[in-house]
Amino acid sequence: MSRKLQANRLNMQAFAQDGTPLLETTLLQNLERLAQEAHGLAPDSVVSWQARAELRPQAGADDQIWLHLQAQTTVPLTCQRCMGAVAMPLEVDQWYRFVADEDIAMTEDDQSEEDLLVMEPQFDLLAVLEDELLMALPLVPMHEQCPVAPVLSAGEGDIGPDAAEKPHPFAVLAQLKGKK
Repeated sequence: MSRKLQANRLNMQAFAQDGTPLLETTLLQNLERLAQEAHGLAPDSVVSWQARAELRPQAGADDQIWLHLQAQTTVPLTCQRCMGAVAMPLEVDQWYRFVADEDIAMTEDDQSEEDLLVMEPQFDLLAVLEDELLMALPLVPMHEQCPVAPVLSAGEGDIGPDAAEKPHPFAVLAQLKGKK
């Protein structure tokens, strides 16, 4: 069975002992949560990624398992100014340290610079990859300069020259107050 099939159920201890990195490409459409954020995906849109695990000795205890994850892709998102597609490059370069359980992770999280992950018998590396790419998405995707001028609108009508023709509501009130 190939490693590619095991990326979503990886034995981290064996992966770290082996020391051989995974170099993969995954179709963006296979990362469902990320694909939902996209403004239409080309069928051949991919994430290029690599993962490497290592054992680091620690005094008086078992070796620690560390994981280094790197990924690159470009995701078409919806520009919040012109509502057209804008290609957003995303990159991930993250280290993780594995701990035995959730309690240890909660206790050590504030003191550690690296991200902590809980050791599982079958670790889902693809889920971590997708989580990191989702966190790398910009809060407000926009072109630096939109290819099409945005259409501005407020309420029911467009903002433009016609807006000046309508009387201002407070002007009408001022006229009523002046008649008294």
